Amino acid sequence: MAAETITQARSTGRAVSPWQASMLVIEGHWAWYRRNWKATVMSSVGIPVLYLIAMGLGFGSQVHSTSFTGGLTYLQYIAPGLLAAGAIQNAAGEGTFPILSGFKWQKNFIGITNTPITPGQLVRATFLWIALRMLFSGAVYLLIAAAVGALTSPMVLVSLLFAVLCGMGFAGPVVAFAAAVNDEGVKFNLIFRFIVVPMTLFSGAMFPIAQLPAWVRPVAWITPLWHGTELSRGIELGTLGLWPAVGHIAYLLVLFAVGAVIARARFRSRLAG
Repeated sequence: MAAETITQARSTGRAVSPWQASMLVIEGHWAWYRRNWKATVMSSVGIPVLYLIAMGLGFGSQVHSTSFTGGLTYLQYIAPGLLAAGAIQNAAGEGTFPILSGFKWQKNFIGITNTPITPGQLVRATFLWIALRMLFSGAVYLLIAAAVGALTSPMVLVSLLFAVLCGMGFAGPVVAFAAAVNDEGVKFNLIFRFIVVPMTLFSGAMFPIAQLPAWVRPVAWITPLWHGTELSRGIELGTLGLWPAVGHIAYLLVLFAVGAVIARARFRSRLAG
């Protein structure tokens, strides 16, 4: 049987499927995370929570409930958007330096693909791990948001799924880009400074993009965070229409799919030797 269809688990000698092979890679990530999770708390949960407290409770105390916020407090208005923004930040963190490290510094990707696990299975596992990290971090954020009175509906659980989708829409292209980087990761700083930060500030998470100049709005429309914010906020507040939801979801799925296909090709090319 072809290696893509069946692989060997070296520790037990049992045959495992391609899906199980990906799970073995995720198990390795989880083993690392259990020992080092404290080092990731600030970047994965702390930053969106700080935004929530500073903008929602601090600045938000000066913002009155109006049609601008849908009759909600400013804290409640920005909470779903910051959930999606947190997913974007996690996608950037997990999709840049850890990918380069797997190829260049720790070289664990090389070690993994020297077993029967294929580059394709490794890519699948990489994206699954990123999604799990966003899901876990988003759940912790929601617990804190609930504690400060920022949530308005049980539908926020669906908002969490939309936030993960938003993050994956960004993770696909970012991982594809990272898989082609051969330097010390200097280019990643450009992603954080000139893509992640502006996207967080100007993609609707903290105010409607209708408040932006007309010539800026199309830039916001093409960002995954705007689509994720519209989904997360709309489903929690009950304002999300069917066809807008379909459009937002389709856009994010296409972004992820294109990035994933490119990432898979680059992983295979780089690990072929």
